[in-house]
Amino acid sequence: MKVKKILIANRSEIAFRVLKTCQYLKIKTVVIYSEEDKNLEYVQKADESYSLGSGELSDTYLNQDKIVKIAKDSKADAIHPGYGFLSENASFAEKVENAGILFIGPTAKVISLMGDKIQSKIKAQELGVPVIPGYHGEDQSLKKLESEALKIGFPVLIKASAGGGGKGMRIVREQKDFQEALESAKSEARKAFSNDKVLLEKYITAPKHIEVQVVGDGKKNFLHFFERECSIQRRYQKIIEECPSPSLTESKRQEICQTAVKLAEGIQYRGAGTVELVYDQVSSDFYFLEMNTRLQVEHPVTEMSTHVDLVKLQIDVANDCLKLQQNDISLHGHSIECRIYAEDPKNQFLPQSGTIGFIGGESYPWYRVETAYRDGDEVSINYDPMIAKLVTWGESRSEAIEKMKKVLDETPFLGVVNNRDFLLKILNEKDFQKSSFTTHYIEEHIDNLLKEESLPEELFFLLDEIKKIPKGLGKNSKTKAFTDPWDSIKL
Repeated sequence: MKVKKILIANRSEIAFRVLKTCQYLKIKTVVIYSEEDKNLEYVQKADESYSLGSGELSDTYLNQDKIVKIAKDSKADAIHPGYGFLSENASFAEKVENAGILFIGPTAKVISLMGDKIQSKIKAQELGVPVIPGYHGEDQSLKKLESEALKIGFPVLIKASAGGGGKGMRIVREQKDFQEALESAKSEARKAFSNDKVLLEKYITAPKHIEVQVVGDGKKNFLHFFERECSIQRRYQKIIEECPSPSLTESKRQEICQTAVKLAEGIQYRGAGTVELVYDQVSSDFYFLEMNTRLQVEHPVTEMSTHVDLVKLQIDVANDCLKLQQNDISLHGHSIECRIYAEDPKNQFLPQSGTIGFIGGESYPWYRVETAYRDGDEVSINYDPMIAKLVTWGESRSEAIEKMKKVLDETPFLGVVNNRDFLLKILNEKDFQKSSFTTHYIEEHIDNLLKEESLPEELFFLLDEIKKIPKGLGKNSKTKAFTDPWDSIKL
């Protein structure tokens, strides 16, 4: 069966991203949208678009039955879930397949297996993939968990089994703090996931977050597309990613990537997925964390550095025609992605809303911007605050960094408070440029990153001179619409 029409079960920049590849492949597109999103550009550019109405997410982008019905009514051959929302929901994948529609992703069984932090680690161990020393058992009593923590050795990490985004996660450095941290983690996990089961892991003190992009056909062809470094994070969420990692030797890179392929083959993985690992800079050991059974937010850096279209490969798998072999895949230069969030770094990164007055930006052959927003579009606090991804490519890492600084300067996203200046400060830090950082980088450098720059003395002199300029200078009395800028400026 050849896919001729795809329903994109998502919104914003990832919906637009999938739509662009579909258009390139001459595949018809169906998009769904909430009433808040009806004016976004991709809604108008799709072949067909259907309103999900308004209200809670459960009534719109998480309404499985409504989405499957739209797919059937529009005669879509397949559903692409993007990332987030229903992309790693096993029951949704099963409903899609039961409706006779292709789910562009792994089977429901694999989604369930890899979505369980405990079962996925057990499976990884069975396949010979190293996992962080820890406890993943059923006995959740304080006595048992504390005794296991002592066996592992402090510091330990308490992590919600069903968790994500840092919720239900606590670092415990001493035994005396264990009970309080456990109760706090379980309470948060119960509220966020209706499940307070936790696991324990050895806490790595100098960790790097490394992830490997894999694609498999679910049968015999399992490939890696090298690794990404995603160590620059706030609140356990990534804000800067790059490909390849500047932290690995070539031999370690091959070892990590081959290990990821071993896991994908062992579970007969279908589609695009990411094997996430923690890399210990002290010992050079690496450990399996989890597998994301979907396309990642940061997939463009892999595409820029390997010259592949991962969405096309997802569709190739759905069409049962993945022809690439591992020898066809190679690295070219270096790519960096910065996520633009509508958030206030000076106020604990709280999400912001507003109207985008001016995005800005220039077009370069070594640069791509992924966004669904245009000047004048509204940014709501009802969805994830990420509004864009800026991606640059260079022959070297330093070149990619300099290019990223240039495009950040040119792309202000005026009208809504965002983290652009915060990202620029990170790129200018010597530790970042030397790749001398861990996943704790932001929390360890937050005071410096948020420090206000003092104005140079020359600027104070110029302001004094401006005050001396007579008001109305150059005003054209014949032009009634003229507004003298000096009438509004406050000095």
